[in-house]
Amino acid sequence: MNFDYSETQTMVRDTLQRFLGDRYDFETRQKISRSDAGWSAEIWQAFAEDLGILGAPFSEDMGGLGGGAVENMIIMEEIGKSLVVEPYLSTVVLGGGFAREAGRADLIEGIIGGDTRFAFAWAEPKGRYNLDHVEVSAKASGDGYTLSGHKAVVRDAPSATHIIVSARTSGDAADARGISLFVIPADAKGVSRRDYPLVDGGIASEITFENASVGKEALLGAEGEASPVIRKVVDEAIAALCSEAVGVMRQLHGLTMDYTRERKQFGVPISKFQVLQFRMVDMLLELEQAHSMTLMATLKLPDTSAVAMAKTKIGRALTFCGQEAVQLHGGNGISDEYAVGHYFKRATMIESQFGPTDHFLRRYERLSMG
Repeated sequence: MNFDYSETQTMVRDTLQRFLGDRYDFETRQKISRSDAGWSAEIWQAFAEDLGILGAPFSEDMGGLGGGAVENMIIMEEIGKSLVVEPYLSTVVLGGGFAREAGRADLIEGIIGGDTRFAFAWAEPKGRYNLDHVEVSAKASGDGYTLSGHKAVVRDAPSATHIIVSARTSGDAADARGISLFVIPADAKGVSRRDYPLVDGGIASEITFENASVGKEALLGAEGEASPVIRKVVDEAIAALCSEAVGVMRQLHGLTMDYTRERKQFGVPISKFQVLQFRMVDMLLELEQAHSMTLMATLKLPDTSAVAMAKTKIGRALTFCGQEAVQLHGGNGISDEYAVGHYFKRATMIESQFGPTDHFLRRYERLSMG
């Protein structure tokens, strides 16, 4: 089987690499993540207008580059290498995925142009990473719906123009049936946010819906039948997230190699010590296995068991590589001035995003047992 990228895929990767190398170094990233907004509108518009990567996974008849999950994988690895905080996963992978499944070309056009940014509000305080645990209610009201309830840790909500919300139109709190998806403006009446920074430099919000009224056009897809769509698009996002993790681990390994070549003990670089060489080889092995698992999960989409297996493996690899990198950097590993600590923070957040390693291990076991 040929795993080489096509000419277009290689161009997307190389162009994004050059752009991030020139305009998104570590110091620039730190300034962006610590700004009041927590992201850069200028960088986002460059993604749309100069690079065109916001259209990479969409079909050509929708104005995209005709790609798909592999293009998302390529882009997300570069995002991981540079610790990009702009909302590619939330907007292009999740928001674009839901828009694609609902046949909403208008939403995809807004994504590609850089004007529309999404956040996906799915997690709830009692949900325990269960996508089907939905207590936010959406009751029919006149020509639309009224939403009430609370969504927790909505990543990228402060930068979003629209919120995609999973809400219950029928059934009990944990029923798979009766869940619907709605897309509403972030500033809609009855929607309130409490914004806060995340430990990895990202941003998130607690969102409360207090009798928020939306029209019927806000419904994405069929009423009460959103659970399979949510699972499919979130699996695509998890596969993309695994690729971001590979980019993070590449940098953790590279930064550690560079540091051990520079740091000296007893007059020689510590990279000469065989025991440390073994540890860095172990990091490389974990990285390459994670890369292979990510590629497998991406190519096998929508196979949910492959995604669960990949997230399990990559969660363990992230923990191992992150801890090794920090330890081999000594005290500098937790210093705010050194990039390695920030990559470790992002690795830790990826491990728990959409569910920690143990959650996906249990999910894979259930799927394997039928």
